Amino acid sequence: MTKHLKGMINMNILVVGLGLIGGSLCKAMKKYTYHTVTGCDRNHDIEFAALRDVAVDKTFDGNYSGYDLVVIALFPEATENFFRQHAGEFTKGTLVTDVCGIKGDFSARMKEIAEQNGVRYVGIHPMAGKEFGGYYNSTADLFVKANFIVTPFDDSKETDVETLKKLALEVGAGKIVVTSPENHDKMIAYTSQLAHIVSSAYVKSPELGLECGFSGGSFQDMTRIATMNENMWTDLFMQNREHLMYELDTLIANLNKYSEALKNADSESMKSLIAEGRELKEENLRHRVGQPN
Repeated sequence: MTKHLKGMINMNILVVGLGLIGGSLCKAMKKYTYHTVTGCDRNHDIEFAALRDVAVDKTFDGNYSGYDLVVIALFPEATENFFRQHAGEFTKGTLVTDVCGIKGDFSARMKEIAEQNGVRYVGIHPMAGKEFGGYYNSTADLFVKANFIVTPFDDSKETDVETLKKLALEVGAGKIVVTSPENHDKMIAYTSQLAHIVSSAYVKSPELGLECGFSGGSFQDMTRIATMNENMWTDLFMQNREHLMYELDTLIANLNKYSEALKNADSESMKSLIAEGRELKEENLRHRVGQPN
C-alpha cells in the first residue's frame, strides 16, 4: 500500500461488529491509515483480542457520540435493528455506513432512520470475503485489489461519497464503483448471490464424499463458497428475492438446454452451447481489459 494515502484527514471511527469484514477493516485501517479506530462487539473477548492485536486503538466504552464515521458490520437484519436502536445516540451529523451485501429497500430504511435522528447514511459493499468468517479469520489485506461499491442516494452529499471512496483506497481497494442501491442489488444477484446458490446446490451430489483424489481446481472453485453462513445468506437472498429469482430462473432455463442436448445425444447442439458460452466469456474478458482499475 502506498504511504501517501495516509495524508488524508484522520477520522475517529467506530466499527460495530468485529467479524470477518469488521475485523479486517479495523486491521486494514490500523495498518494503512492514521485513523483512530474503536472496536465494538457483543463478545467482549473479541474486543480485547482486537486490542491485543493492535487492530483497534480502544474498545467501545458504551458512548456512541463523538465519532466522525460509524461502520456497522453486522448481518442485514442486525444492522437495521442496531441502527434503529442507537441512531439517536450518535452525534448529530455523523456519517454512518454499513457493509451489507444488500442495499435497495434496506438502504431506504436505513436512510429514513438516519434522517429521523439527524445523522447521514451512505451504504458500502466491499467485495471481499473468505470461506470462513469471524474475527480470527480477519486480515489487514482482505480488501487489497478487491472491488468496492459505494451506494449513495440522489441527494447524498458528495463529500460523504468521497470520504468513503478515500477510505476504500486507503484499505487497498482495486476498483471503486459508485451506483444506486437498486442497481447494486440487481447486479449482486447475478455476480454474487446466484453463485452462492449454485455452490450450495452443487455439493449436494451423493458423490461429494468420494471426490478426494478426483477433484481439481474447477471443483474447488465451484464449492469454495458452499461454506457460507446460512443465517446471513438467507437474509441476503430473501431481501433480494425478486432479482435473485430472475437470475436463478435464467440459469435453470440455460441448464435445461444442456440437459436436452445430453438426453437427445445431440453433439451439435452441445457444441453450439459450449461455443456460445466461450464467446460470451471471451467478449467479457476483452471488455474487462479495457476498463480502468
